[in-house]
Amino acid sequence: MPHLTTVAGPLPVSAVRGPALPHEHLVLDLDRTGDGGAVLDPGRHLSAVTSELTALRAEFGLSLVIELTCRGMGRDPRALARIAEESGVAVVASTGWYYEPFHPDEIGGTPVGQLTATLVQEITDGLDSTGIRPGVLGEIGSHGERPSQPESRALLASAHAAVATGLSVATHAQLGRGGLAQLELLTGTGLAPHRICLGHQDLLDDTAVHRELAASGAYVAFDTVGKESYQSDDTRLRLLLALLYAGHADRVLLSCDISRHAYLESEGGQGYGHLFRSFLPKARAAGVDDELIDLMTRRNPLRFLTGAETDTAAEIEPATDPGTEEI
Repeated sequence: MPHLTTVAGPLPVSAVRGPALPHEHLVLDLDRTGDGGAVLDPGRHLSAVTSELTALRAEFGLSLVIELTCRGMGRDPRALARIAEESGVAVVASTGWYYEPFHPDEIGGTPVGQLTATLVQEITDGLDSTGIRPGVLGEIGSHGERPSQPESRALLASAHAAVATGLSVATHAQLGRGGLAQLELLTGTGLAPHRICLGHQDLLDDTAVHRELAASGAYVAFDTVGKESYQSDDTRLRLLLALLYAGHADRVLLSCDISRHAYLESEGGQGYGHLFRSFLPKARAAGVDDELIDLMTRRNPLRFLTGAETDTAAEIEPATDPGTEEI
């Protein structure tokens, strides 16, 4: 039976009966200015994060969070294990490298083979001497239309590690740009498109690019839902509907990418639940039915993680009887 690698160990995909958030941060430190804004600190914010997930599990059946805080981003696998245990929501941890401004010194001029070996060792032996194994590579970053030389090496190493270990790769495409170049680089190693998720595409107002990425078989992440300072949710919904009308619902992943403590509900932010409380009701009002929502929020994330090309192959069944699709 296919299973996920979570911070608590293997989890059968059949156990995930509710929705997933496939691009989130539960613990994070991206503070480069000293203002402490781009931080989710396990000492100060763990309780608030846990409370939000617990509430979402009770209200919406939230079953899984894919946590994409990787090397150099303030990763803390022990804190993730505690959040998962206390909230009852399964958490998948990650390995890899973010985009160049946040690269640790270990990237430097290190060859791809050596970087690959670092990732494979973490996938095999666990993160930061904890024994907690990652279940995904991400968020592997680049900025601009094409990755920089260090970003290219990090992307290539992630792809080689994915091929060697059977994990999938989730990317960070800064402001949605460069997804096609990321896809070209990753698939050039032999990594199948359906093992790749191109990040932050809801920040790119280009439906043609979205269709091209989805037509390749890769997943297209609309994963900054609620971040109105970057893009309005009305625009996100328009872009999503265009992708659905083009027949690519099976390539969509939806998430909120909570990456600053000000985004937490306890601090007046939209919180991890914005997708369920605000965006999905708008999608339903626009004609997106519950079967499609289950596909995008549960079955697609599970297929992405397991590498299954169909629901049947991953033993991932619809949570509800499919009705007549309005989109």
